[in-house]
Formats: sequence, C-alpha cells, structure tokens
Amino acid sequence: MAEPSGSAEAPLAVRHAEEVMGTVFSFDVRGGEPEAVRTALAAAVARLHVVDEVFSTYRQDSQISRLARGLLTVDECDPEVAEVLELCAEAERLSDGWFSSTYAGSVDPTGIVKGWSVERAALRLVEAGASGVSVNGGGDVQMYGVPGPHRPWRVGVSDPLRPGGLAAVVSAAGVDRLAVATSGSAERGTHIVDPRTGRSAVTDLVAVTVVGPRIVWADAWATAAFAMGSRQALAWLESLPDVEALLITAGDEVRCTGGLADRLG
Repeated sequence: MAEPSGSAEAPLAVRHAEEVMGTVFSFDVRGGEPEAVRTALAAAVARLHVVDEVFSTYRQDSQISRLARGLLTVDECDPEVAEVLELCAEAERLSDGWFSSTYAGSVDPTGIVKGWSVERAALRLVEAGASGVSVNGGGDVQMYGVPGPHRPWRVGVSDPLRPGGLAAVVSAAGVDRLAVATSGSAERGTHIVDPRTGRSAVTDLVAVTVVGPRIVWADAWATAAFAMGSRQALAWLESLPDVEALLITAGDEVRCTGGLADRLG
C-alpha cells in the first residue's frame, strides 16, 4: 500500500496516494515506529472511504443525501454528520453567510467535509507517533511537524493564469502545524456558489489561497473569500486571527494580507 524510503540522515518516509471523494489524497509521513505509522495510515485511508459513503452528495444512498430528502434526521445519522453540520454553522456565522452548507435548498456540507477529512487523517498519523505529516486532499494541505532535520514543509501555490507555474511557495518554518487551501475557477470552472443568489459566484478573482493552522477553516475561508470578491475578501481575511491569504484577480493583480510574507519561502 505505502512506499517507504529513508536514509541515515532523514527519518523514514512513508508515502501513499488514494483516490477517494472524487479526488486524490496524498500522504507524506516521516518518522515514527514504522509498523504503527503503516497501521495508522491504513486506518486513515479506510476512514476516508467511510466518510465518502456517509457524506457524498453524488450517492443517493449516502446519509447526507437521505438527510437532504427528509428520509433521515440528524440524530439518526452517524454522529460525525452532526459534527460537520456544526462546523458548517460556525463557518456561516464567521463569514456572515458567505460560506453556505446548502445548495439548491438542500443540505450540502461539501465545503467543509474535505478539509475536515484531511485534518483528521493527518492528526491520526501524528497521534501514531509520526514526527512529520503532510496530507494533501485535492489541493487542501495540512502539515504537522517537519519532514527532516532543519527542513520545513513547503507547499507550492499554482499560478491560475500561467499553467505549470507557481504564484508562491508557502513554508511551515517555525510552526508545528500549517494548512494551505486554494479555491478558484482556473481548474474546475465556476463551481463556487454565491450564497446570496444561489448561482455561480461572479467576482474579479480567479484564485484565493488561505494559510492558517487548520485546513478545515482555511478551506472554508478560501471558498467564502472567493465568493466575496477581492476588496471585501481581503478586508475580511485581514480580520481573522492567525490567517494569511493570497488573492489573484482575473486582471493578474496579486493582493495579500499583511503577514503573508512571513509564510513565504
């Protein structure tokens, strides 16, 4: 399942890629007792498939689909459904409604589930004793620890206007955990919905990258910020604690929060 590698200088690395939730989850795990790490990785991957079965809006038999059709109540669902819906409600409150957990009048927590899943998978590996963990779920990245001595985790941010190029490189130097999430229209088109109209968000932005401690919030804030447009989004993101962001407009303007420079490198 997983591919181990290592050297005398660097901790053992275990890497794995899993297709699930309509995307690919990539794991890069460093250090820890090898058997414990592999066991935790297998459990994390298995759990991702369970979450997909529970939360997929593309499966008519998923709990979230049956909840949306009124065939189940929240109390009759897996307890994790209530947990995710509570996170959605908090995201809606903190974004003044720019993040939404409904689509076409039905419950749809898609905007939280992937980040929440990435974060839980990464935490499972940390708890198993890994000294460095990076989990990338379709571009949403949660990092813990370090990949090796004197080496921080680094994440390249794709340039939405120059395919194959990078707009920035985010470094986790100096922090124990860091998350990076990007929302935009370059790869998936206009898939982000404006909660105020129920239609695709039409703004001056092509991409928003949010950096913060937890991917569950970084992902939600990137989605909400994209729907807002650059001017309102930048002011709102500046107001959030421990959050930095990079915004790129269709006119190739780059706007960023005041502290982003400290996270680049």
